[in-house]
Amino acid sequence: MLRVLGLLAAIAVVASELPLMIAVPLACSAVLYGERLARRESRRKMAEIVIPPNEAIPTIDGSSMEDLQVQWRGPLAFLHWHDEQGRRQCLQGWPDNLAPAERRELRLAMAARAPAHSPRSVAP
Repeated sequence: MLRVLGLLAAIAVVASELPLMIAVPLACSAVLYGERLARRESRRKMAEIVIPPNEAIPTIDGSSMEDLQVQWRGPLAFLHWHDEQGRRQCLQGWPDNLAPAERRELRLAMAARAPAHSPRSVAP
């Protein structure tokens, strides 16, 4: 997909009203940058995320994920957490890198962590 975006960026630059002396090198750099990003992402290792039920701390590649939250926007999943040093981390799950079965597994894992109902705020 990154290669396609680089190619589309090159087409957009050439189709713009930039002078050809500027547009052609810029279009070539867009294609090369798209290729560079695609290669970098293809070499990136897959993260292993473990989300145990209840109050156990989830982990990513063996490191704890404090305050894990998942936000869903259609088929997109956004995971937010704090790492062991307290820094905020984020991971996105798009349809091209998170299959439907994995999205379902993530939904089920997060549902097992959430309470079925919220506690009462006042005495009965």
